[in-house]
Amino acid sequence: MSSAARLVVVPLVVSLALLVAVAALVVAANRPSLLITSPTASTSTSTSPTAGVLTTGEATVSVKPDLATVSASVDSQQSTAVGAQSDLAAKAAKLIARIKALGVSDADLSTTGYWVGPTYAPDGQSVTGYRAAEELQVKWHDVGTVGKTLDAIVQEGGATQISVGFGLADPKVAQAQARSQAIAEARSKAQAMGSAAGIKLGPVVRVSDLSTTNQYPYAIAYPGAASVASPSTQVPTGQVDVQVTVEVDFAIG
Repeated sequence: MSSAARLVVVPLVVSLALLVAVAALVVAANRPSLLITSPTASTSTSTSPTAGVLTTGEATVSVKPDLATVSASVDSQQSTAVGAQSDLAAKAAKLIARIKALGVSDADLSTTGYWVGPTYAPDGQSVTGYRAAEELQVKWHDVGTVGKTLDAIVQEGGATQISVGFGLADPKVAQAQARSQAIAEARSKAQAMGSAAGIKLGPVVRVSDLSTTNQYPYAIAYPGAASVASPSTQVPTGQVDVQVTVEVDFAIG
């Protein structure tokens, strides 16, 4: 190769090498970094369930109710929404006045529902009129006279739907009694399980209350406000059941 050719080829080779190096740097700069680590004993963790005896206990305490919850409603059906609402207002005012005349305080009287809407023909398309309804809730503390109260609300107050349920104004005492019995049952179960398994119970490490309280009023049907005297309504109160369910976790001693 001549000297002139060498002078041309060498700069070209150097330039190509520089271009390749620059390209490699650009690719390396844009590539996300990758960190590879090997697991070690210090980073790995393992959990094991804590040894213990887990049991549940249930108890029911029956007590005489001291609170009656009365739901009473009135309704109206008219050709217009305004007419239905106006007529309902008059009926509700009469009902509320009668309830208050029984000695019910404002704190024990509340509205639990109010509705105004259209009524439809059997085809479900055409509107035949409008209906308005209002539901009141009354807390009645003299459960022994709740029958007379219902009569007054319907026969003199004009209520067209009514129901009553019984409960406790303060259920904490009965709940505490039932909870104590439920924990005792859970301990008895745990002791039986421990004896069968050949282990000794340790202290209680956790207690959970799984109880839910449900009181369902039972309905008393009235066709409507009575226009003539009728026999007094009898509503036996019976007893209400306070149920408690607990979950108790015992350590192994």
